Amino acid sequence: MSPVNIVNAAVNAGLDIIGIADHNSTKQALLVKKIAAEKGLFVLCGSEVNTAEEVHCLTFFETNEQLAAFQVFLDKHLIKVKNKPELFGEQVVVDEDEMIVEEPEHLLINALDVGLAGIETEARRLNGIVIPAHIDRLYNGLFGQLGLMPNGFTPDAFELSARADLNIWENSRKLPGDSTFIRSSDAHRPENIGDGFAIFHMKAPSFKEMKMALAGKDGRKVTVL
Repeated sequence: MSPVNIVNAAVNAGLDIIGIADHNSTKQALLVKKIAAEKGLFVLCGSEVNTAEEVHCLTFFETNEQLAAFQVFLDKHLIKVKNKPELFGEQVVVDEDEMIVEEPEHLLINALDVGLAGIETEARRLNGIVIPAHIDRLYNGLFGQLGLMPNGFTPDAFELSARADLNIWENSRKLPGDSTFIRSSDAHRPENIGDGFAIFHMKAPSFKEMKMALAGKDGRKVTVL
C-alpha cells in the first residue's frame, strides 16, 4: 500500500476520488494527494481514528494546516504502546521514491485516550468531515462497540462496508431517518481498492462540494448502490 501503488490501483479501478485514512495518522496522506493530482485523482486527506471506545471513525480535512493540527492532536492522545513489528507489522512513512523516512515508534492501531465526542469536537474545530467507519461490523463499528447512537453525535455520514446491505441500514431504527451513507472498500491491499464505492453528485471534486453532497445541499447528494 505505498502511495504510488494506491494511486495506480485507484486509477485502474476507475475511481475519481479516494480517501486516505491511515489508523491514527495523517502522515502519508499529502504525498498520496500530490501523486494523485498528477493523474487527475482527487484525494480526501485524513485519518481513521480509533477512539477510546474502540470505535473507528473517519476524519477528513481540507487544508494542510488543518491536517497538521489534527496530527498534533493524534500524537498527543494516542495511548503509547511500542509497536512490535514481529507481531503487528512494520509501520513506515515513505517518500515519493518509496524510501523510508520515518518509522513511528508507537502502535498506530491502538486507541486514543479521547472518546468519540472528543474526536468530533476536535474535527469540527478544524472544519473537518466526521464519518463513523464500517458501522455494519461487529468489531470497531459504532454499533458493535456501543450498541446505540450516542446522544449529541452528529456525523456527516455513516460508512458501510463493501458488501453491507444498504436497505437494512436505511431502515434501521438505530439511525436518524435522514442519514447519509457512503460505501467504501476500506482497502488494506491495493487489489481491494474500489471493492466498495459511492457516487457523489456535485459540480466538481472539492472538499466544499463533498461536504455539500454529504449534507444533501443545493442538489448535491450521495448515492450508494
